[in-house]
Amino acid sequence: MGVGGIVLVALDVAARETMLFAAIGFLIGGLDDLAVDLVFLTVWARRRLSPASIGDGDGTLAEYPVRAIPRRFAVFVPAWDEAAVIGAMLRTTLARFGAADYRIYVGAYPNDRATIDAVAAIAEQDARVRLVIGGVAGPTTKADCLNTLWHALQRDEADGPRAAAIVLHDAEDVVDAHELRIYDALLDRYAVVQLPVLPLIDRRARLVSGHYADEFSEAHTKNLVVRQALGAGLPLAGVGCAIACDALAAVAVARGGDPFDGGSLTEDYELGLMLSQRGATGVVARIREGAGTPLVAVRAYFPATLETAVRQKTRWMIGIALAGWDRLGWGRVRHWSEHWMRMRDRRAPLAMLVLGVAYVALLGWGASNLAHWLAGTPIPHVGPATALLLRVNAAVLLWRIVARVAFTTRDYGWREGLWSLPRMLVGNLIALLAVRRALWRYAAMLRGAHIRWDKTAHVFPDDVAIEP
Repeated sequence: MGVGGIVLVALDVAARETMLFAAIGFLIGGLDDLAVDLVFLTVWARRRLSPASIGDGDGTLAEYPVRAIPRRFAVFVPAWDEAAVIGAMLRTTLARFGAADYRIYVGAYPNDRATIDAVAAIAEQDARVRLVIGGVAGPTTKADCLNTLWHALQRDEADGPRAAAIVLHDAEDVVDAHELRIYDALLDRYAVVQLPVLPLIDRRARLVSGHYADEFSEAHTKNLVVRQALGAGLPLAGVGCAIACDALAAVAVARGGDPFDGGSLTEDYELGLMLSQRGATGVVARIREGAGTPLVAVRAYFPATLETAVRQKTRWMIGIALAGWDRLGWGRVRHWSEHWMRMRDRRAPLAMLVLGVAYVALLGWGASNLAHWLAGTPIPHVGPATALLLRVNAAVLLWRIVARVAFTTRDYGWREGLWSLPRMLVGNLIALLAVRRALWRYAAMLRGAHIRWDKTAHVFPDDVAIEP
């Protein structure tokens, strides 16, 4: 056998082995997803067969009446370099929340004069906005800023009215006029309430910004509902969530005074799991204003460029799949559903490895076929077991595509449902780029690198209606 024959054999072996590795990896991940789908379909069928009632986190707004004496809420909005959006966000929030009993605490940094001025201009006109300036220059971490707001609230409550719950929002959020009403109703039964997050789609960057819409539609329609049904911890989105002050205060005591972990990149995710570990029950509130109307949800623009999307996904991947594993570990020994959900949370780096190998296998298989064609030799056939594995994976992939289109269509309409097809490829590309960056940054963190707020520039919609 000459050199050419040796190269051809090596190419065949590489293509076959990488394909087999990727196929087995896809099968494991696909069966994992199918199991979640089965649980979701069971929950969905059960809810269709029994009418929704208050406390279910489902149904329409009419089933969640306004309380005779509404609770008081403290709304936390951490803000670093948010001068471009914070003014519009606060004006919209004040108008939409209206006469409800609440106060908005906005955290800023002493070296961010533009944000301070923007918030101060609103606070001078409306006492429901409280500007809190931290004691150290920014950026620190989002969790550190939230802790500053928590301590400001404690000082205010020493001789003033006490809030029943903390509501978390970001500086770019478009709040829903009915969210405080839903929190108020559900906090009778739950310590934590999470509304869906529906990313706004930038029509000028439909592929990148839209892939967030696809992912959140599936996550907040299916994944969080499944976690709740299985009794697993409910990770928070960091926006559109209400936490009972008693539950948050208990976490603060356990952490030495700070409810949010200042060393975390994904404080919302970790807080949700810690609250669950301490016995605080949570609910995903998928409630519509009426039959056939949009969900009561938080809306916001997400990154619209490849670079900013990779930066954001990098932070999520480090905080959840890498550092989060170190920091949180696993659940109670016999709590199988918690172990399963945390395993799913942390599978992203491995899934991207499998995906990367799959692309290599695809290129290798094409190169092998081309080389055999040029050499005039027979193209190797796939064995029956491998062929069956590929057919099963193809069926699972088809199911995943149908599910993705269905979830996006449900929240955004059929046009965006069709757009979700090419956006699956865009999402894969972003995740592949993010995992490489995440591994490098995580390695730097292990060597003692400083953790800071690696935020992206935000945009507030200029066409949002200010009225409720």
